Amino acid sequence: MAFGQLHFHQRVLVSLTPECNQDQAGRDTAKACDPGSHTGRSILRRQWKTLTLAMVERVMFRDILQRLYVLLLVASLSGCASYEERIRSTRGLFYANDLPAAMERLEEERQRDAKSRDAISLDLATAQLMSGKPRAAEQTLRGVRDRFDYLEQADLTEGIRALATDDTARAYAGADYEKLLLRAMLTISNLMGDGDDALAYSHQFNAKQEQLISAGVPGSPQNPKKSYQRVALGAYLHGVLREANHLDYDEAARSFARVASWQPTFTSATTDLERARGGRHSAAGNGVLYVFALVGRGPRKIEVEEIPTSTALLIADRILSATGEYTLPPTLAPIKIPVIAVPRNAIAGVSVQVAGQGSGKTQTITDIGKIAVQQHQTMLPHIMARAVARRVVKKAAVYAVKDSLDVAPAASLLLDIAGVAWEAVESADTRCWGLLPNQIQVLRLEVPAGRHRVELQPTGKSRRPIGLTHRADVVIEDGRTTFALACFPDRHRVGEILVSNAY
Repeated sequence: MAFGQLHFHQRVLVSLTPECNQDQAGRDTAKACDPGSHTGRSILRRQWKTLTLAMVERVMFRDILQRLYVLLLVASLSGCASYEERIRSTRGLFYANDLPAAMERLEEERQRDAKSRDAISLDLATAQLMSGKPRAAEQTLRGVRDRFDYLEQADLTEGIRALATDDTARAYAGADYEKLLLRAMLTISNLMGDGDDALAYSHQFNAKQEQLISAGVPGSPQNPKKSYQRVALGAYLHGVLREANHLDYDEAARSFARVASWQPTFTSATTDLERARGGRHSAAGNGVLYVFALVGRGPRKIEVEEIPTSTALLIADRILSATGEYTLPPTLAPIKIPVIAVPRNAIAGVSVQVAGQGSGKTQTITDIGKIAVQQHQTMLPHIMARAVARRVVKKAAVYAVKDSLDVAPAASLLLDIAGVAWEAVESADTRCWGLLPNQIQVLRLEVPAGRHRVELQPTGKSRRPIGLTHRADVVIEDGRTTFALACFPDRHRVGEILVSNAY
């Protein structure tokens, strides 16, 4: 505070007082010893004026400081709650297996927050699917897919608004991994319904992946997305569906070869590839059961303060303030950016048993947490660049106002205060598909035709069961493929075990 008061005195009040000659001041002080002289009375009046000026300085500075506190308090209150913090309790309803309440709250949030509508819709689709409403989930996902595709076009107005505020001013257009998994969940949702469009959705997954990687980042001389790890889930679903018709084994083999290349830890791909090359779906009298498990709590975005960059900006704006005609608002509010947080996953897999007919454990086909972190790290320099550019634009705007109005020092200080408050209201864009799982796992079992009881039980890292056994009935048809889906964000299952008709 003392530093600020000194700055206020030097920049504002000193400019209001006339300059004096130091030698003259010394002579005046000597003459002041004679209060009866004309010079003595003049010196006393001057000292009284200086004392009054000091008192005014304290009052004015205290008033301005109080106004600054109010501005920063308002700024902190308006910018303190990120999207992730606001939606956290709603997602908690999903994890508590209260799906009706979760869907009701998500619907309310969709109506309340138009800019975040699509991010909320993704969470809603997950809740709809696991509550046994695959057609509603598919419809919701289709709407988000179409809007995400539309939002890939540049919007100049939104870009300007985001520079003046922050990235939350933009309509949410989805992260790249979300755009891919959206099409995977469309495929799975459709399979849990009539299955008529599942193959088309799997085609869209593969095409979108290549388009996203080849598009790169607009304005960037190099394409950072070339380092993206390929997501094998789309190729796997395509191979499964091609194999299921007993005709397109060559295409199925090509898809399984991609899976083996892109996801080498998924060892089942080798068996799938050999089977497809041999042109064999299942033995006579048998059908196939695929069990998909949504395992663990998936990645989410949280807000963090980028302190090194904020410090560098503070040093830079202090240098410019010292050398320029006007000061720049100091970087007191830290730059905020989103980072990916992946909760610890205690589930290693899901044990699957078909009474008397076979068993196995699901295996990870897609590690969503790792993919989200890798893609976010790839794009982080561009996220940081937007955040820094936004601060530069705001500081330049304040400086331009000062220059155009040729403001006095007192007004310049007030504009600096306003600039600090303007920067303080920024929030990181933490919107995301928060109800994705950490991993998508799958197990293929060849089972005799007939009605069977399937038992699912989550297992921990030690491969021992860590949760209850959950049961569902499936009907296997000769030469046909059936799909089952379950969600285990932790050792407790959420929602229903969905079982498809024979495909």
